[in-house]
Amino acid sequence: MSRMSKQEKSWVLYDWANSAYSILITTAIFPLYFKAAAKEAGLAASTSTAYWGYANSFATLLISLCAPILGSIADFKGLKKRLFTFFFALGIVFTLLLAVVPSNQWLFLLFCYMLTVIGFGGTNIFYDAFLVDVTTEDRMNKISSRGYAMGYIGSTIPFFISIALIILSQNNIIPLSVTVASQAAFAITALWWGLFTIPMLKNVKQVYYKEPVPNPVSNGFKQLFDTFKKIKLYRPLFLFLIAYFFYIDGVNTIITMSTAYGYDLGIKSDNLLIILFATQVVAAPFAILYGKLADKFKGKTMLLVGIFVYIVICTYAYFLKTTLDFWILAMLVASSQGGIQALSRSYFAKLVPKENANEFFGFYSIFYKFAAILGPFLVGFTAQITGNTNSGVFSLILLFIIGGAILLRVPESTAISQSNSISQ
Repeated sequence: MSRMSKQEKSWVLYDWANSAYSILITTAIFPLYFKAAAKEAGLAASTSTAYWGYANSFATLLISLCAPILGSIADFKGLKKRLFTFFFALGIVFTLLLAVVPSNQWLFLLFCYMLTVIGFGGTNIFYDAFLVDVTTEDRMNKISSRGYAMGYIGSTIPFFISIALIILSQNNIIPLSVTVASQAAFAITALWWGLFTIPMLKNVKQVYYKEPVPNPVSNGFKQLFDTFKKIKLYRPLFLFLIAYFFYIDGVNTIITMSTAYGYDLGIKSDNLLIILFATQVVAAPFAILYGKLADKFKGKTMLLVGIFVYIVICTYAYFLKTTLDFWILAMLVASSQGGIQALSRSYFAKLVPKENANEFFGFYSIFYKFAAILGPFLVGFTAQITGNTNSGVFSLILLFIIGGAILLRVPESTAISQSNSISQ
């Protein structure tokens, strides 16, 4: 961190800040809290699961469809930071509300959660796009990787504190109910997210922009339409997005299905939480390593290495039987998960015309969000017809092979940047 500029440090710290939301609200604690609240209210397990699925799908779909136009608007001078701040405020306020809304108000809890999803997703559009403003092209791999590494490390601290509170309350070691301990975890998430976002709000500025216009919204739609008209000029960029859609779908599916997969293997829930915690810790140095190797061997090469590691993961998963096997699989995932995500972000940042970075990161967001549909379906369908969860995970190898094959056809990022600027 000491070798980074103030802007780079502030940008990286936002990964540290928002990672608490990802693990505590999206993955670990709030889903269980909501299920318990819905059960207490008399909802059947299948009904509450359906509501949970609908809420996630609707919120994700809404922010995804709005992402390119929001990005187009944010390309105008002074609007990127304002939009980032708006969605950040939306996310943090409703995360705090999760801590104070009574647990028997399950429907309002779900409504608040949906707004946190929109706030979190909205900020990430502009946060990713700020990468072009905070650093130079030759440092993007390093800074993006540092961000993911800091995110993994940062997520473990509030996660550990929150899990400790809940376990201590479950065992009557501290005078709190599990409900209150969970609500405390939501408050910790909001405070962590808010506190470590302050440097980003203070120090990061929009460097690349288009001059302001009287009607930025209508002009944003016009810019989006013009981009589609000139899509052939950006063929390498959209070719990368197609490759990204396939391989990141595989990455995301392994992340989201890992708990269910471990459960099917008979691994106890406390062991699963320990493995999840260990994965976060191990992923941090490997994310940094990928960034360093990308500077030496090029980002595209390291992305292909990451895809190859995931092909090995899918193959190993087919033969998985024991808890030790699951530990090995989790460590393999940790070795490449952060690296492939970080280098995808920096590689894309090098492709985009900097004055239109927000618009293109809007497309990046869409491809990331929609890359959560095919993989889970493929796993579920294959597992169902074979009667074997291992076969379902193995089927994801298809996504990595397709993504890698398309990525091989994408020219090197420097050449793309130059051709884009000439074309414009």
